[in-house]
Amino acid sequence: MFKYVSFLILLLTFVNCTKKDKLDVDVSDISVDLDIHRFDQLFYTANAEKLPELKVKYPYLFPEQTPDSIWLQKIEDKDERELYTETQNVFSDFSDQEKQLKNLFKHIKYYYPEFTSPKVITLISNVDYEAKTVYADSLLLVSLDVFLGSDSKIYESFPNYIKQNFTKNHLIVDVAKAITDVQLLFSTDRTFVSRMVQQGKKMYLLDAYLPKVNDAVKMGYTQEQIDWAEYNDEEVWKYFITNKLLFSTEQELSRRFLDNAPFSKFYQANDNETPGRIGVWFGWQIVRAYMKNTNTSLQEMLKAENEEIFKKSKYKPSK
Repeated sequence: MFKYVSFLILLLTFVNCTKKDKLDVDVSDISVDLDIHRFDQLFYTANAEKLPELKVKYPYLFPEQTPDSIWLQKIEDKDERELYTETQNVFSDFSDQEKQLKNLFKHIKYYYPEFTSPKVITLISNVDYEAKTVYADSLLLVSLDVFLGSDSKIYESFPNYIKQNFTKNHLIVDVAKAITDVQLLFSTDRTFVSRMVQQGKKMYLLDAYLPKVNDAVKMGYTQEQIDWAEYNDEEVWKYFITNKLLFSTEQELSRRFLDNAPFSKFYQANDNETPGRIGVWFGWQIVRAYMKNTNTSLQEMLKAENEEIFKKSKYKPSK
């Protein structure tokens, strides 16, 4: 069913990286505060004398029902120490991430002047990849042990489609995603195309907030997977149309095409050669087309009905 990308096509796709996007706005005059707390370092260098002070300063990280003895055991635990050591090997210098966070917060404030930068707390979560970053108004928790590099020995037991996003480059993307989750309005429209557009709205926010980050990192794909999506968009779109999926309300479509997975499920022999979450990628292209073809602000787009966005986008595959 699907076509595969030649070496020449792979080279040509890099032209996309040179395009100047209208979202590449000037934020140099925007001022934001950056307050970063390296809790990971404070906790794993603490002892029985320092722990009470740490609990007073960060009470939200210490449940009252947990006795000090448990925290002290955690600090001295062999596996915990190994994880801490690996994390410090990668993030002992956090200056690059500080610059990225400051730039991200500036871009968010450009679109939302009332935005206040949260206090950033770095920690170790025993590789809880379901909660890499947690944003709650004034606080942003970042689990550094989920960004050590996809080839880290810590991740040997993880499947490739998950650990390929466990890199330093993905940290700022996951932070941005945590913030967009709060900004994105809930949609009750359950058609497949609406669900795609809902995800596309989130991806477009990443375009606005992280204009210098390439599509592969934002999408959580390899560059080869981005190339596959671009080269096969006509065939995939035809599959959706032919099988009357766009306005279907079948919940299984989310599992097949939107949820995180090693590949998308077309029920073809070569499914395992496709990238997962291909519906998210299509939703992203639909929203991009909508923003290109309409005079709509970022805030107006977020409030617009998903199916209305699809209709006005005039989306067509690239070929």
